[in-house]
Amino acid sequence: MESKLLLHMNSGKGERSYANNSMLQRKLMIKGKHILEETITRFYSNYSPSCMKVADLGCSVGPNTLLVISNIIDIVDTTCTRLNQEPPTFQFYLNDLFGNDFNTTFKSLPDFYKRLDEDKGHKFGSCFINATPGSFHGRLFPNNSINLFHSANSLHWLSQDPLLEFTKEAESFNKGHCHIVSTSPPAVYQAYLKQFQQDFKFFLKSRSEELVPGGAMVLLFLGKNKTHRRTGWEIISLVLNDMLLEGLIEEEKLDSFNIPVYEPTVEEIRHVIQEEGSFFLQQLEILILPWDEGLNEGVDANIKAQFMAKVARAIMEPLLSAKFGREVIIEVFISCSLIGKLKTAIKLGVTSSSSAAADLFEN
Repeated sequence: MESKLLLHMNSGKGERSYANNSMLQRKLMIKGKHILEETITRFYSNYSPSCMKVADLGCSVGPNTLLVISNIIDIVDTTCTRLNQEPPTFQFYLNDLFGNDFNTTFKSLPDFYKRLDEDKGHKFGSCFINATPGSFHGRLFPNNSINLFHSANSLHWLSQDPLLEFTKEAESFNKGHCHIVSTSPPAVYQAYLKQFQQDFKFFLKSRSEELVPGGAMVLLFLGKNKTHRRTGWEIISLVLNDMLLEGLIEEEKLDSFNIPVYEPTVEEIRHVIQEEGSFFLQQLEILILPWDEGLNEGVDANIKAQFMAKVARAIMEPLLSAKFGREVIIEVFISCSLIGKLKTAIKLGVTSSSSAAADLFEN
């Protein structure tokens, strides 16, 4: 339960908040919107629910959360108009872990409803939005209750430390690191992969029970290609190692901490879906975006590195602060070590994310 309380993005709307530092995630959702359109259009060719029940899993906080809702409403509205059907009532369930800042999203709802009414008019169906806190690695809803599941930029998070069961052994073969790095032995990679496979299978099994017959699911993953490229998680791990060498953090704390994130390849995603067996994979696409997506072209490496550091802080600060202390972790995100490693990655041309978009229907 502890990890479910600690794992959340920076809250609020301030300079360090996730709401103001999630442009990459927003761009990925926009780039994958065509898959959402195809999925909803296909669903409506067979079903016309009077109430469209949609769950957004790992919704986090900020404008991206409402962008998902807005996109789905627009697509359904366009589809209903084309089919000469009345638009449905909408019921949206926003899901994330218990520490998520749902309140900031809810405070934005009056303006959202106002814009929705102005755009769609009084003929449009009602829209209800609720929070459903809990882990998507298990059950969240009753059987046969959801028409469409959506999840973006969330399924790379694991349910627990992948090295938890053999921490003492891990201290020796991944010592000084808290994630997979280029020098990690195969056992570390295999432990992360095994945890992802287990978590994703539980996820698929749970969703298959909660979906109505004929229901659909759209998933956007942060992933990787087969070639090892330095990830943001690896850079954070290397910076923490530098701080260990400087005596700023305790060796025992670093050796007992592993970032619970795994970015799967397309082949690994496909394998789990096929092996679990509840869903038919309609399509699986790779989407490539640079880490500095959202910055104007032509900015220098130093500005890009500072931008990436703010993004990393919005995502990782709560989790790292709980382990190492807030004052120590503040130093991580303003350190010359982090900025220098990010600038090196920029110069080497390895600062891009390989993401996957999956469109699934129940078997």
